[in-house]
Amino acid sequence: MSQMTETPQSIHALIDQVGRKLGHRPNVVRMFETCIKNTLHTTIRRWPDGTTYVITGDIPAMWLRDSAAQVRPYLAAAADDNDIADCIQGLVERQFQFILHDPYANAFNDSPSGKGHQTDITSMTPWIWERKYEVDSLCYPIQLSYLLWKNTGRSSQFNASFVQAARAIIALWKQEQHHETGSPYSFQRLAKGGEQLPRNGKGTLTAYTGMTWSGFRPSDDPCQYGYLIPSNMFAVVVLRYIAEISQMVLKDEALAEEAKELSRGIDQGIQAYGIVEHPQYGRIYAYETDGLGRYNLMDDANVPSLLSIPYLGYAPADDPIYQNTRRFILSENNPYFFKGEAAEGIGSPHTPHRFIWHIALAVQGLTAVHPEEKEHMLTLLEHTDAGTGMMHEGFDADDPGQFTRKWFSWANMMFCELVLDLCGIRVKER
Repeated sequence: MSQMTETPQSIHALIDQVGRKLGHRPNVVRMFETCIKNTLHTTIRRWPDGTTYVITGDIPAMWLRDSAAQVRPYLAAAADDNDIADCIQGLVERQFQFILHDPYANAFNDSPSGKGHQTDITSMTPWIWERKYEVDSLCYPIQLSYLLWKNTGRSSQFNASFVQAARAIIALWKQEQHHETGSPYSFQRLAKGGEQLPRNGKGTLTAYTGMTWSGFRPSDDPCQYGYLIPSNMFAVVVLRYIAEISQMVLKDEALAEEAKELSRGIDQGIQAYGIVEHPQYGRIYAYETDGLGRYNLMDDANVPSLLSIPYLGYAPADDPIYQNTRRFILSENNPYFFKGEAAEGIGSPHTPHRFIWHIALAVQGLTAVHPEEKEHMLTLLEHTDAGTGMMHEGFDADDPGQFTRKWFSWANMMFCELVLDLCGIRVKER
């Protein structure tokens, strides 16, 4: 494997654009340059077969979700830089190969080394670092392949691996619509402090809703209830992408119709079971439900989240139910919204109490309707880096010097994406 040791001219040009637009904020420009170069030089590995492997940062494994999010801002340069586009296409190919190896796994090794959580009680292989089934892990590679098409015009990533993976994803999501009767998946981690799915690894009891079941959240924490609403929203969006790709590029009407039908079914489930009437905020989306009348009203910092609904492309930022939901989750009625002396924002049960996540602050900025809120989020990100020039996972709401994960590439690139957004440089989504 080879690392990218030089910064391409297209990235230098992006940095120059940011410098011209935000010249009045030199520290933000410096942080942008640090973050966008750091991911490029420290996490991306090119393999001799043309594929790309991207580690998450301080953990030497590749998450399907993180790796896609880590390269997303580079799409702004990919239209004019074939090497960057090739690198992203190489990642898409590697992601689909991993999905075909095991669509239930969320993180993979760079070789069949047997590293990672091999003692978990589930169907591990030496390629798999971790096998926590998360719906979003299958969404992100589809989204990245679609965005590569829309931002560069190239469609060569829609090859045999893509078609096989798309069919495997659709089949799995259909199967997990009937988790109680049709799923082979279970997960237990018996080590001290390990995450457990109840009922011998099957998760809490669910009833059919039309939505597809997820064992874990994008935080890698276990779901309280099996229907994770933001991840199902993401699935609706990427199934529409599969349908469009199938019609426009692959000329496969059967695949297109299968994707559309499943998208409609999941969406109907969200609308029927994923909305609750809140006494203060009106109709809002729940974070999780089980189809049996139980709901988890919260939001988590990791994407997909309820806060990220417009970012995912499920509904516009001015959608009334989203606006109600946004007001709820950006209030202390959300058990993971924290206010402190240094910042206020959404955290996660994945990190200590009252720790706010940089990813959530970036998403709040990216989904804000008003420019003032975007600017405020950028200022919070700038002032909570603990003097490192880079983002972290979570930080203490009162003391940003107390933080988790010094090297967390996903957070760095979400910061970069917000900076680009404020400069009018956006990843094309259609």
